[in-house]
Amino acid sequence: MGQNINWKKLATESQVVAAGRPEKNPDGALNPPIALNSTFHEGGPIGYGRYGNEAWSALEEAISILEGGQTLIFSSGMAAISATFSLLPPGGTIIAAENGYQGTTTMLKKMNELKQLYVRFINLPDTEQVLKALPGADMLYLESPTNPAIEVVDLPKVISAGKKEGCLVVVDNTLATPLVQNPLQLGADICVHSVTKYLSGHSDILLGCAVVNNKSLYDRIEQSRRYEGAIAGPFEAWLALRGVRTFALRMQRSQENAMELATRLEKDKRVSKVRFPGLSSDPYHERAKSFMKGFGAMISFEVKAEVSQIDKMCNSSKLITNATSLGGVESIWERRRRWATESHTIPKNLIRFSVGIENVEDLWADIQDSFSAAGIN
Repeated sequence: MGQNINWKKLATESQVVAAGRPEKNPDGALNPPIALNSTFHEGGPIGYGRYGNEAWSALEEAISILEGGQTLIFSSGMAAISATFSLLPPGGTIIAAENGYQGTTTMLKKMNELKQLYVRFINLPDTEQVLKALPGADMLYLESPTNPAIEVVDLPKVISAGKKEGCLVVVDNTLATPLVQNPLQLGADICVHSVTKYLSGHSDILLGCAVVNNKSLYDRIEQSRRYEGAIAGPFEAWLALRGVRTFALRMQRSQENAMELATRLEKDKRVSKVRFPGLSSDPYHERAKSFMKGFGAMISFEVKAEVSQIDKMCNSSKLITNATSLGGVESIWERRRRWATESHTIPKNLIRFSVGIENVEDLWADIQDSFSAAGIN
C-alpha cells in the first residue's frame, strides 16, 4: 500500500479505519480490489497466486500496524498455528497449555503421540510451573486469556524468562486482540490470530495470521505457507479487511457489555463461578490490569445445574446463539465440555460466552429467560 502515514502517532481507532488503503490518486479507489488472479506477468514481486495477492497484502498491512510486526495471512487460524509449529526441529520440545484452545491441544497431542514433537502440557497461568518447565524447551506457546477458562498468563514475566532460556515464544492473541495487548511489544517472537474471530468480526469467513518480529522468522513462515499451500482466498481477505474497519468500535461495545453481564452473573444465585478478569474478585484481575489495556469480551461461567439442564439452557436462548465460535458481532455461548476434545480440566457445567454488541438489557433478559426455560431456579 502507498500511504505516507506515521502510524505510531495514531490511536487504534484511527489505525483500523486507515490501514490497508491504496495510494491516494485522483479518482483512485478508496478500498483495495478483490484480486482474482492465479497468474502474473513475469518480472514482478508476486510471481504466482500461491505466493501473494493484492487483497492479502492490504489485510496484512492493517494487522501489521495493529500488532507492530510483519504479518502473513493463512487460510485459517489452525493453518497459521501449524506453520508456527513447523519452525520446530523434528522431535523438538514445546510447552503449551493443558487447558487451552482444543484445536491446538488436539493437534499437539497427535504430534506428541507420533513423536514429531514432545509436548510439556502445563498450567500456563501458574508462573512458577512455566519457569520450571522452560529448561530444554524449544518453544513456549502461550495463550492468554486461555480458552475457555479465561485465565490470564503473566505474559511479561514468562515471555522474558522464555527468551532467556533460548525458547521461541509464541502467543495466541485471538481472545485479547491487539486492542487489549500486543505480545510482540512484550517480547514475543510470534503472535497468532484466528482472523475469523474479532478482527473480521462477522462470522462469515475462515482466516488466520501469524505476525513476527524479524525477517528471518517471516521468511521461514512464508516458505511454509508457500509450499504447504494453506493460502487465503482473496475474497475472504477483502471481507476481513472490511471487518477490521469497525474492529475498535465492536470490541469497545463488546467489552462494555461483557463487564456489565459478568457483574450481574456474579450476583446470580444460579451461577457458582464467573471467569472474567474485569471483575475485582477474579483471581487474575490485578495481573490483567498490570499489562493489559482492557479485559476482553469473553466470559465463562459455571451453572449450578445438571448437564442436561445447561444444554437446554443454551438451546433455549433466542438472541444468544448456541454455537462453536466467538468474536462476532452476535453473542454466542456453548457448554464447552460437550466436545470430546475439550480438556477434562474444564468443568462440565462451564458455559463459554462470547459477548456481542447487542443491547445489554436484551442480552440479560435472554439469559434470564434461558435459565427459566431450562428449569434452573
